[in-house]
Amino acid sequence: MNYASRLALAIDAAREAGSYLAANLGKVRTITDKDGLGKNVVTEIDRNSEEMILGAIRKHFPGDEILAEEGGKGADPGSGYRWIVDPLDGTTNYTHGFPVFCVSIGIEHEGKVVAGVIYDPNLAELFTAGLGNGARMNGSPIRVSAIDAMSRSLLVTGFPYNIDENPDKTIERFIGALMKAQAVRRMGSAAIDLAYVACGRYEGFWEVGLHPWDVAAGALLVTEAGGMVTDFSGGPCSIYAKDIAASNSVVHAQLLDCIRVS
Repeated sequence: MNYASRLALAIDAAREAGSYLAANLGKVRTITDKDGLGKNVVTEIDRNSEEMILGAIRKHFPGDEILAEEGGKGADPGSGYRWIVDPLDGTTNYTHGFPVFCVSIGIEHEGKVVAGVIYDPNLAELFTAGLGNGARMNGSPIRVSAIDAMSRSLLVTGFPYNIDENPDKTIERFIGALMKAQAVRRMGSAAIDLAYVACGRYEGFWEVGLHPWDVAAGALLVTEAGGMVTDFSGGPCSIYAKDIAASNSVVHAQLLDCIRVS
């Protein structure tokens, strides 16, 4: 397995798409409601960004499969590789002109994520990870934080679009963390949340109701930076599951205890 050339393409594609997002901030013309709730929206900017990324993949790796948030498809998985693409993570932020959003690209080989890229054009921060090769930001190695007490931990989470239904006791989990952590944030981009755990800005992250494109690149970043990623019970976490908990590893048991509900 040699993912280096694919990782290089993902970096170039994320930078190009991210530059497009930044250049068009405040210029959204159409906002479409995906699910009738008025919260899960998509714009022409999402779709254009996705087509830029998918065009590059199809050109250079036409035999690779593609799983993209806005429905873009690639070839059958004859090569064993799958690209998992979120062309604009943080669309609601974007439509309000709130500069917390990014491009996220994960690369899976025979069912295992082997490379990931998250690019935040607002801060010009490029996060990259390769399986067994560590995690980096703008080319420099990054590590999770060393904080070992929940009372000194800064956590981050997100809420599902159907929060009014309180799926999987989301509200109770949030309150549990709020009572024990130093503080809890909610930024609106799961990919950035995970990248920030990887580089030590947060000690932990959890969320329910996510999709593979939200977490594929970020989960690899966390583990390659020395952190831990599990489901809410502490078991192995699949990017195709609906719950994820990530931390600097030393507070992981405490994080799971915070968000445990009966």
